[in-house]
Amino acid sequence: MGRVKIKKKSTFIDMTAMSDVTVLLLTFFMLTSTFVKPEPVKVNVPGSVSEIKIPETDILQILIAPDGKVFMSMDRQSDLEQVLQAMGSEYGVQFSAEEVNKFKTASTFGVPMKMMKAFLAQPEEKQGELLKSADAGIPCDSLDNQFKDWVRNARAINGNLRIAIKADATTPYSTIKDVMNSLQDLHENRYNLITTLKTTSEE
Repeated sequence: MGRVKIKKKSTFIDMTAMSDVTVLLLTFFMLTSTFVKPEPVKVNVPGSVSEIKIPETDILQILIAPDGKVFMSMDRQSDLEQVLQAMGSEYGVQFSAEEVNKFKTASTFGVPMKMMKAFLAQPEEKQGELLKSADAGIPCDSLDNQFKDWVRNARAINGNLRIAIKADATTPYSTIKDVMNSLQDLHENRYNLITTLKTTSEE
């Protein structure tokens, strides 16, 4: 008696549901992701065992380069606009609407007020080069402490700001001390230090 031949059927897998899930996941991650802002200098932060994360909104970040230059960034464009106008009024610098719009979209700023108009007149790629020049950096010394004025005006505009300091591991202590002393003068005694998580092998 011969074997009964089973009729072969073509295998078909409907991938419609998988495609829908993939598109939904991609859309979710695109809408919820926070893009890292480009920084004018590369900073290697020191390690620590703290796992506390800083908030993602209402942040005033102070970036201190290895050579001691101080830069700042804020996450709200409305705050940036008001802070620039307040600094302009304080230092007698008038900014046009175009310059204000450029400042609002800048990821990081850090030039003396006398150079601010020249900085905003440059295209974005040129601004990055200017921030790497020898004249860049917000003055933070006893003779010219514009850094303190930036922080004071930022706090006056947004009382919920959280201050975060991101300094290179090789940054001179004297510069970090100047920054902290300026914050203390403004009674800003609570701030975060941005570090990397230290592993067991690094100890």
